[in-house]
Amino acid sequence: MDVESKSGRSFVRARAALVAGSLGLLLAVGGCGASGDSMDSGAKAADGKAAPREGFADGDGGAPASAAPEEQAAGKKAAPKPGGTHVIRTATLSVEVKSVPKAVAAARGAAEGAGGLVASENTERLDDTYETSHLVLRVPQERFQEVLRELAGSGKLLSRTSNAKDVTDQVVDVESRIATQRASVARVRELMDQAEKISDVVALEGELSSRQSDLESLLAQQASLKDRTSLATITLDLTPPDAPGDDGSKDEDPGFLDALGGGWDAFVTMLRWIAVAFGAAFPFLLTAALAVVVWRVLRKRKAARGAAPVVTAAPAGKGGASAS
Repeated sequence: MDVESKSGRSFVRARAALVAGSLGLLLAVGGCGASGDSMDSGAKAADGKAAPREGFADGDGGAPASAAPEEQAAGKKAAPKPGGTHVIRTATLSVEVKSVPKAVAAARGAAEGAGGLVASENTERLDDTYETSHLVLRVPQERFQEVLRELAGSGKLLSRTSNAKDVTDQVVDVESRIATQRASVARVRELMDQAEKISDVVALEGELSSRQSDLESLLAQQASLKDRTSLATITLDLTPPDAPGDDGSKDEDPGFLDALGGGWDAFVTMLRWIAVAFGAAFPFLLTAALAVVVWRVLRKRKAARGAAPVVTAAPAGKGGASAS
């Protein structure tokens, strides 16, 4: 009995050891597989290139692809993001210089030396000696402050104004709308290639023309924004100094000759106005004079008729018969 009990116990122990070894082997194999999966998923997460499930957006897990931005839904082409801020810079300077032509040449050289250009120039001569000039300069944004300081230091600065307007949001919006509009034009072209009826082709041609017109308008806006954000605008007014000796010393009390000259000018002006007034009233005066003359003539005739003598019979002579 003791031998049988001992052998039974040994069998049970051996069976338990075999089961424990099998479980350990299974656990080891499962641990290796889990570690391999975790390493693969970690590598994919580190590279950031884990492919999303079909029909779902990246990194969303449960959001459908239709919840992506409008550009991806329309043309699956997101608008390119700008490399930085986009700013429109403008400035206005008024400088008093000794020689306007030399200052104009220097301003032109400063703008062209910075990689810009002279957009417009308007020079006006005041007299035989003095002239003024109005220039509009376009310079690159990165050289804007440098050129501005150079122009302000070319003479006596009278006034200066500067303005900067951030249009980054507008640039991004226009680029996004251009991408969407291009995708829309491409879709209409595809529909035109598939159309079989003439009525469908005509309708699609009208739609394509409208969308291409909108696209060209957006492209023009983009070009304008690019020009204004890449080149700053400087408006420069150059004026000469006051005439030599014009320091206010001539503002003295008027003398006798000045008063005589002023009086003569007033007298001549009065005579001129009197002549003008007489010329304007002359037709009326002439008409009134003729009316008076005619009235007096008629009055005299009437008076002459009223004062005519009465004719009586002459006395009869001797032996003659008397008039009855």
